[in-house]
Amino acid sequence: MSQRKAAIGFIFVTLLIDVIGWGIIIPVMPGLITHLEHVDTGTAASLNGWMLFAFSMTQFVFAPLIGNLSDKYGRRPILLVSLFGFGLDYVLMSWAPSIEWLFAGRIIAGITGASFTTASAYIADISTDENRAQNFGMIGAAFGLGFILGPVIGGLLGSFGPRVPFIAAAGLCFLNWLWGYFILPESLDKEHRRSMDWKRANPVGSLLHLRKYPDLGYLLVAMTLVYLASHAVQSNWAFYTIERFSWSEGMIGVSLGIVGLLVGSVQGGLTRVINPRLGNARSILIGMILYAVGMLLFGLATAGWMMLIFLIPYCLGGIASPALQATITSKVNVREQGELQGALTSLMSATSVVGPPLMTNLFAWAIRPGNPIYLPGAPFFLGSFLMMISAVIAYISLRKHGSGKVVLMKEKIQPE
Repeated sequence: MSQRKAAIGFIFVTLLIDVIGWGIIIPVMPGLITHLEHVDTGTAASLNGWMLFAFSMTQFVFAPLIGNLSDKYGRRPILLVSLFGFGLDYVLMSWAPSIEWLFAGRIIAGITGASFTTASAYIADISTDENRAQNFGMIGAAFGLGFILGPVIGGLLGSFGPRVPFIAAAGLCFLNWLWGYFILPESLDKEHRRSMDWKRANPVGSLLHLRKYPDLGYLLVAMTLVYLASHAVQSNWAFYTIERFSWSEGMIGVSLGIVGLLVGSVQGGLTRVINPRLGNARSILIGMILYAVGMLLFGLATAGWMMLIFLIPYCLGGIASPALQATITSKVNVREQGELQGALTSLMSATSVVGPPLMTNLFAWAIRPGNPIYLPGAPFFLGSFLMMISAVIAYISLRKHGSGKVVLMKEKIQPE
């Protein structure tokens, strides 16, 4: 038990440092792209969307391979390789003299970007049915705390130059790798490892592998829509707030720090209290509805302070993600958790191939001069619609395949 707690703590810190490195660069990306290409906000947002596309496409291709390698060789070496690759990515982006080099850095990060895939499998290895949702909630908590620290630090460092945050991010990644090299234990013993199957180590084969679990079909569709909808916020936040409210890099960093504080509080604290009381089913449904409401309000905001207030319902929607992960992983054998997480990462990457270009180009079109209507909130409206559809699909799945009825208004719900 003490070893499991220590391992969870280390994975949390590892992911935290990883997210801090990621969050540091977000506030300065609009300015860096604009500086390199001499373009307006809409065009810069579109370029950023295609950059995210490059990252996601390579991750889509390589994530199943990484997941399968972790099932064969263990989680530890794969996680360390991933962390080192992210460090190289940030070094390259700190030096990049043109937009093409920024794309190259994102491709490297996509190839080695298995930290969350492998960390999820690591958590699944050492979790029990009783604490699975709570442990997966620590991933959200790492995201939250990382986004408290990372964007705020990035906003401050950005005042010294748009490339300084990338250097800081690279340093954090290499320190994370060094710490993991000496401290991180292996979670998957040799008895539970399996041989490499190349047919299952490609993105198409990995996604087709999910057909082995027909009870998860509707939930996986719902998860796909959640991932797709989330890019309305993830891909556009900095560009939308610059365009709509003229926010500075520092203000963007502060706002994302507030996002991190709320997400960390919800997934690292509230989830541990709410999930045992609501159960996974109601947590999923209520969380998706709150996500939808939050996105709708973002699109309707007429003042910057409203964005900060509307973060509350949006971030409360975070109770859905750990419950959804727990429901899915509880139905899969321990020997296949790495493959499952690789497939889920491929699913997330597939939506990330579509989501950023879709949402950023919708934003660029919605603010284009000469359009009959100026509607910068268009991506948020689309995201809200997709999130509501996902809630309906999840409800159907949980009614059809759950071990008990989904009852939203009663005191108790049967466990999954």
